[in-house]
Amino acid sequence: MKGYIYLTVSIIAEIFATIMLKLSAGFTVLFPSVGVVAGYVLAFYCLSLCLRTIPLSLAYAIWSGVGTALTALIGGVVWGEVFSAFKVLGIILIIGGVVILNSSKNTGAEKELSN
Repeated sequence: MKGYIYLTVSIIAEIFATIMLKLSAGFTVLFPSVGVVAGYVLAFYCLSLCLRTIPLSLAYAIWSGVGTALTALIGGVVWGEVFSAFKVLGIILIIGGVVILNSSKNTGAEKELSN
């Protein structure tokens, strides 16, 4: 459970950093530029902590998939970026892949990590 808390914080920090990257205007605006660095440092730190209990393949799939999907949604809502049927299909496929990875049975190596 603790691993998933770290993973959630990591995803939130990564999304924050990505939003700040957009606002930093090529690292020419100070506050968002600092936010990029701080967000990514926190994201990778928490991701490394979650890997103590969650297998790498699962953690990275969730981290990148959820981060990508939420970033695409935020881009469409906040900045009015094009939200086509292909983008929606892509997000559905990403979430479906994460669900499939999450529901797959643990192998012996993954079971050892959880002990």
